[in-house]
Amino acid sequence: MVHEETSEDTFFRELGGACAELRQAFARHVGMSPHRVQLLVRLWRDGETSHSDLRRTLGIDGASVTRLVKEFEAEGLVGRRLDPADNRYTLSALTSAGERVAADLERSHQAYQERLLDGVTPQQQEIVLGVLRRIRANMIEQESR
Repeated sequence: MVHEETSEDTFFRELGGACAELRQAFARHVGMSPHRVQLLVRLWRDGETSHSDLRRTLGIDGASVTRLVKEFEAEGLVGRRLDPADNRYTLSALTSAGERVAADLERSHQAYQERLLDGVTPQQQEIVLGVLRRIRANMIEQESR
């Protein structure tokens, strides 16, 4: 039996596809893995950060955070140290070279986003933002039931 896709199915398929593609597209554009981009930008925005906070904000496991940080450390972009308040935790921060790379990434990302929004009016952007906010509010409401 063949079932036709509903308008809701189409909406969420397109939304999910756009989100998945968007997460990968910029990383491909700059020739890095998405997690490498996210880690550099997160350290640039937040400053020195614990590996457990990086794991939580990036949504990846601790071993992956450690591997990425060690790769960046070997490249001279990130430094690590034990948290002086609790030596069970490792803190990571960008080096001056890492700051330059992350700032370049941020500028490239801004220009990339502007190109993606070419031809999309501010009013259209506001409509989409309103829809996304409503969907998120509905999700929260559903979870609280």
